[in-house]
Amino acid sequence: MDVTVSVKDGEPWAHDSGDPRGGTRGAGLPLVLLHPGVGDSRVWDRVLPRLTERHRVIRYDARGYGRSPAPTTAYSLVEDLIAVLDHFGVARAVLVGSSMGGATAISLALRDPARVASLALVVPGVTGADDLVPAAFTAEVGRLAGAGDVDGIVALLKRTSGAVGTGQDPEVETLLRAVIPAWSAAYRHNVPDPPAYDRLGELDVPCVLVLAEHDQPEVVRVNETMARRIPGCRLVRLARSDHFPTVREPDAVVDAILDAYAEAG
Repeated sequence: MDVTVSVKDGEPWAHDSGDPRGGTRGAGLPLVLLHPGVGDSRVWDRVLPRLTERHRVIRYDARGYGRSPAPTTAYSLVEDLIAVLDHFGVARAVLVGSSMGGATAISLALRDPARVASLALVVPGVTGADDLVPAAFTAEVGRLAGAGDVDGIVALLKRTSGAVGTGQDPEVETLLRAVIPAWSAAYRHNVPDPPAYDRLGELDVPCVLVLAEHDQPEVVRVNETMARRIPGCRLVRLARSDHFPTVREPDAVVDAILDAYAEAG
């Protein structure tokens, strides 16, 4: 079921797969998928079939991404997540967050732990980690954006975040080209959620963290630190993935998500 969700000054697109067992809406713990900043909710396409066989799955596009309108006023990613959960009547869920989505999932787990049954973090970001994105990388993206060089930005990201890809890498390139307009809109209006990096030790939910060996070195280093700081976190290392594990090793990502689901309290 495709819907638009009413959030503060916006209406992001969302999809609810429904309960595969034919029960009433909300039966069992749903999985809520939060996409990365380098892709919209289509980044989950390869993992959805196995997940929806057994579980209710909700996914949505953050403002400006995919099928969601661009933001026009200040907004918070975690507050939008809360609005999505409320729209679908979800009191508690297993959160699956990739990169930017991982940061949002962590923010909610710290802000309102009663709503989070467990976390599956896929190459996650986290607010407050100043060394997660190198300054030189940010500066180069800014230079290319200022020149209107979309091809240059895509090529840069394919060399860094998409390092495993060869040739044209059409699936990743499609995701990247689609999100570049969202970055400009988000930069103007997104209000960052409070720093969480130094509060990871406060998390009290089961957690599986998926790290990609071919991701940017800074991301690998921060992900290793996150796994150490989160109490009881299980670290899964994917040897054939970059910042797009759902494209490179979807079955391994599904296995990690189902493990996190099984551990949900």
